[in-house]
Amino acid sequence: MTKRTSGLLKKTLTLVSAFVLMLGSVACGQAKENNEDFKPALPSDTTCSVKVAGTYSNFESLESEFERFYEFYPNVSLNYVYLDDYENTIVSALMSDEAPDIYVTASWMLDSEKMAPVFDNAEVLSDPSLNIGLNCIRQGARWTLPNGDVVMLPIFTRSYGMLVNMDIFEKNGLKIPEDYKELKDVCAKLKSAGYKSPIMGANGTTVSGMYYAFSFPLFCNGVIKDPGSLAGLNALEGSAGEMLRPALLRLKEFVDAGYIDPSVCSEEITDDYNSVIMRFFEGDVPMMLGSGDMVSGTFKRESKSEAFTANPFKYRFFVVPAGDEGGFFLDAVSLFFSVNKNSKNLDMTNEFIRFLTREKELGNMAAVKRLITPTGDFSLDEVYSSLEGFPADRTFSYQETGLNDAVTKEFRAAAYNVANGTMTVDEAVEGYGSLWK
Repeated sequence: MTKRTSGLLKKTLTLVSAFVLMLGSVACGQAKENNEDFKPALPSDTTCSVKVAGTYSNFESLESEFERFYEFYPNVSLNYVYLDDYENTIVSALMSDEAPDIYVTASWMLDSEKMAPVFDNAEVLSDPSLNIGLNCIRQGARWTLPNGDVVMLPIFTRSYGMLVNMDIFEKNGLKIPEDYKELKDVCAKLKSAGYKSPIMGANGTTVSGMYYAFSFPLFCNGVIKDPGSLAGLNALEGSAGEMLRPALLRLKEFVDAGYIDPSVCSEEITDDYNSVIMRFFEGDVPMMLGSGDMVSGTFKRESKSEAFTANPFKYRFFVVPAGDEGGFFLDAVSLFFSVNKNSKNLDMTNEFIRFLTREKELGNMAAVKRLITPTGDFSLDEVYSSLEGFPADRTFSYQETGLNDAVTKEFRAAAYNVANGTMTVDEAVEGYGSLWK
């Protein structure tokens, strides 16, 4: 998509802008310079092209930022290109004559030898001479290399928790639970009120499935408190499976009490995204477990749900209070941008990144996708307002855990098997290292 916007895109961008305005303006919460008017560093009549390669087939929020950037550089052509089979095509794309200037990266790529060229070609964005305002990024969303360099700019972040039907809680005189005891009490009252499964979600092994949202942050907290367990977990040593026990026992207790009914979830929810959202919009599910990616799909689906259109209700996202003292905000980045240091138009590419890396612009992008902003301001979207001021001692990033992707897969398999009764907690703990198939 070039800078000469089509009529359809202009209509889309108008809707996007209206949505952002409806949500409200971003408040200044970090470095002041990231909220002042953007001051161009290059001649306004500069003519060149900048290409962004990514994994979204439709990147409306980025297109809206293109339009805003044209106000400063009207002769620059910004293009977004979707690469099919991104994992297997981005490396060759970077080596081609048509290499992108900016490209999407992900944290898992850091552990992949195949992806080494992706970072060999990445510019160090933390170089002070670039004047990129990385200080607007909240601590939990910052990813650095062992040497301290930053080569990935977080664009969207996610967490794991539950969508809460606020009208059901108000109707039944309930307050949002803040710890595990309160969560059980609320679920007991909801069951008494006729809600068969007070909490629902996708009964699967994905990171958007309900078991990951319910118990993985609790497991991560245990790992952070016992850093000596990390090496064994990452090496998939069988004895390290004992670290999973507390979270699995809590999950089993919750399922056995009937507060989550896996069979009902399987019958009524067929996937961890569209089906979860549409089932929640039926209006009779008090709490729906999932990830921020699931939440991102709610805005566009409100009008697609006949039940929600007929009887709309208020809903909010909350961290699951699965711990004795409350829940855990697991901060994870869902999408990064990296800059090709060999870009033919590196100055303008960096200028666009400098423009984008401000609280206002990153907030606007997140709001359009209804994802969590990587900055410290959660006020733009009321759905995520519960994260504002979340206790620091129960907030940590996935990077802080030190866990690799293989561990998350083992945990997801263990939680699924325990919740569905195909394994006991003991069997899941003892089978650690061989559960994911």
